[in-house]
Formats: sequence, structure tokens, C-alpha cells
Amino acid sequence: MPFLPFTSARTIDREERAADRYHRSDAPAVSRIAAPAVIVGSIAVLAAAPAGALPAFAVQTGQPCQACHVGGLGPQLTAFGRNFKLHGYTLRTTTFNVPVSAMAIASFVRTEKDQPPPPAHNFAANDNVAIDQLNLFVAGGFGPHVGAFIQATYDGVRKVFTWDNLDVRATTDAQIRGQDVVLGVSLNNNPTVQDAWNTTPAWGFPYTTSTLAPSPGASPVLDGAFAQKVLGLTAYAWINDAYFVEAGAYGSPGASTLIHLGADPTAPGDIEGLAPYARLAYQRALAGGTLEVGALGLQANLHPGLDHTTSLTDHYTDLGLDASYIKALANTDVITFNARYLHEQQALQASCLIAGATSGCANNKLDEFRADASYYWRNTIGATLGAFDTTGNSNAVVFAGNRTFNPNSSGLNLQLDATPFGAESQPARRVNVRLGIQYTLYSTFNGARSNFDGAGTKASDNNTLRVFSWFAF
Repeated sequence: MPFLPFTSARTIDREERAADRYHRSDAPAVSRIAAPAVIVGSIAVLAAAPAGALPAFAVQTGQPCQACHVGGLGPQLTAFGRNFKLHGYTLRTTTFNVPVSAMAIASFVRTEKDQPPPPAHNFAANDNVAIDQLNLFVAGGFGPHVGAFIQATYDGVRKVFTWDNLDVRATTDAQIRGQDVVLGVSLNNNPTVQDAWNTTPAWGFPYTTSTLAPSPGASPVLDGAFAQKVLGLTAYAWINDAYFVEAGAYGSPGASTLIHLGADPTAPGDIEGLAPYARLAYQRALAGGTLEVGALGLQANLHPGLDHTTSLTDHYTDLGLDASYIKALANTDVITFNARYLHEQQALQASCLIAGATSGCANNKLDEFRADASYYWRNTIGATLGAFDTTGNSNAVVFAGNRTFNPNSSGLNLQLDATPFGAESQPARRVNVRLGIQYTLYSTFNGARSNFDGAGTKASDNNTLRVFSWFAF
């Protein structure tokens, strides 16, 4: 089977095992690349989960985790936390602190029906317990102008070490025509990982996931496909704590470099030249809370699977809109809302040529909508309801793994969690923990409600219960 940019989620384990074999090989030559083992879209999302609320930042700022993070743990930022990030992680009230933190996330995963084959090597078809990831962070401000968030991860499912999120910043405060402006640059390895709002893909809900859970096979490339596969530089201005403007570009490190960093260079492939990225946002106070509306976009030309046998490339253009609202009530309860819409236009000339398709293959589109709303009692015990919907045109070549040749997937996420040590009354800022339960319900999966794979599997067979613990040190 030739390379295709998307595939059924039930083939992911086979593809990840192929990627593991590639990682262990000594030569990164294209001849060693198994084209069927490449996915553009969802592998990066499945392989990595966000992390946040670092105790090192709490010690540095002298603030409890709740000051920066809704619920006191996880990447969802308050207005204060956004400002801290946009100022390059440099706010400091202590003379010195050790800028190192660690995290551990473990979970139990149960699906409505057994997963044939099992979701990963050495795991059962259902009822799995795993250490999802162990993380080590170097994070903090180094003087008044430079800060960093650097993460390395041990994947407890695949049993491999990888580099993870990278965001190194230099910032300065300025006055331009009477306006207060923060000017900054960010060196990072995932478009939107540098973003301060939880509407964009890198830090969107759900904030922790497991690769043992099934997941749809199609999503826009901006939604995680480039995570830890690229390196980019963006410059931004944060004007009067209201207007945010950012622009930059991303390129692909060499295959051998990515292999040594624990990443698979074949998925989604390497960028030809540079991929431009832009972001706009407007934030203002409204009804006692903080409203944000914004837009973002990325354009990339890819050699799929590192295949350079043709002069053609795959062209992706992703454009999106987002909005968020956060409000802390007088009793310290917190309500939040986040939403994002992404439209992707694809021109897959290279993939279709490699697949031997001469017509009716190249031009495709994907539309992704995500929204979530949460309520945190005393900013400690929270409930979040999320909705997701991905739609696109049918394509018998690109979506050959689906019975309907259609990428459509939709459903709901529900999460209940508690974070007892995130409040200001807790003195031990070097230790934090969140305990939670998630349930994901699918109404459609990879193109259909029932028999989406031609083997009688229903979308609801992928409904997933996950119980997790999240420790930060």
C-alpha cells in the first residue's frame, strides 16, 4: 500500500512499531522508510500530551499554582498566567530558585469494546494501566529578558525517551508611540506551543490523554502533526495587554537529528523551505472576566514520508479562528470557555503520485471544530465538557482505510478532576497533584456511525473511560 496522509486509528500501533524499528536503524536513508507507516494528521497528537503548572514557576514567582492555572494544575492559563508567559517566564520574586521540575502521569483506560489488535505492544486489548509519561523540565526566567520552557519525556507506553515541548524566549518592554509593548521572540518546536491561549492545538482540551485510547485518524496538520518534528522562530508584540501580533516560520531539522531526539522524521515528512505561521489575538475585560478572540494560519509544503523521488510536494494551508472567556467569581469559583475552528485546504500532488492515483485524489479539505466549557468550584474541583467535530470531503485514495472513504469524526469529552494542592493556602508549592476521570463518547468515527472499518465496528465501540493521576514536583 502506498503512502497516504491519513489512515484508520486502528492501524496506528502497527505504524508506531514500524517507526520504532526506524528509530533503531542506523541509516536514515529514504530506502529504509516504510511508506505505509506515515500519517499526516494525528500521530503527533496521539504521541504527546500537554503539561503545565510547574512548581519551579510557582517558587520563582512566589505565587500558588492557581494564580497562573485554572484549577491549579494543567496548561489552562489565567490572565495572569498568560501575561507571565508573554513576558518570557521572567517574573521573579525570589533571588534564586532551581529551575527544574518533574511530572508523572498515569492512567487506567477502558474502551466500550476490546481493541483488535491491542493498542500497543505488551498491552491488552482492553482495561490497560500505564505510566503515560514521565517528564523533566528546565523552566524559568534567566535574568529580566530571557526565559525558557524545555521538556523531555519518557513515553511509558512506547518505552522511549523523546524531546518534547521547547519554548525559549527573549523579551523586552518598550514604549512605542505612547503604547506599552512587550516585544518578544520564541524559538520553539511546535506551532502554537508558544501560544498563551488554550484555544490553539498545542494546549487545547483535553489537557492530558493516553495513547492507549483510540482516536480518529484525520485532523489538520496544524493540530499536532508538526509537534517536535520542526524548529521555528517567531516574533511577537503584545500591545497594551490587549493586542497580540505574531509571525514566523518553521523548518524541518535533519532526519538523523530527529531520530537522536526520539522523533519520527517520516511523519508527516519534511518541509520544503520554510512554513510561514501567523497569529492575531485581541483580549479585553468583559462582564468581570476576560474575553479573547483571534485568528491563526500556517502554510506548508511537504515531502511526504521524506520521499524526494518526485519534484512534487503536498501543499497544506490551515486557517483558523478562536475565542475564549474566563471569569473568576467572588467566591473564587472559575468559569472558562474555549473554542477553535480550523479549515485546511490540501493539494496532495506528491502523495497521490506516489499512490499511483492520476485523478480525483489531490484536492481535499478538512474542517475541525472544538469547544469546551468548564466550572471549577473554589478553583479546585472542576467539571469540563468538550465537543469535537471533524468533517471533510470523501476521497477513495486518501481515506482508503475507511469504509465510507470519509474523514468525519465527532463526539464529546467529559472530565471531572480535583487538584487539592494548588491553592494559596497550601505551603508545599514544590508538590502538586490532580486526580481525574475522563469519558470520551463518539457519535461518528473515521467516516461513519457504524461499520466504519468494514468489519462491523461501531463508532461507540471506541467510547473510552480513563481514570488518571497527574503529579508535579
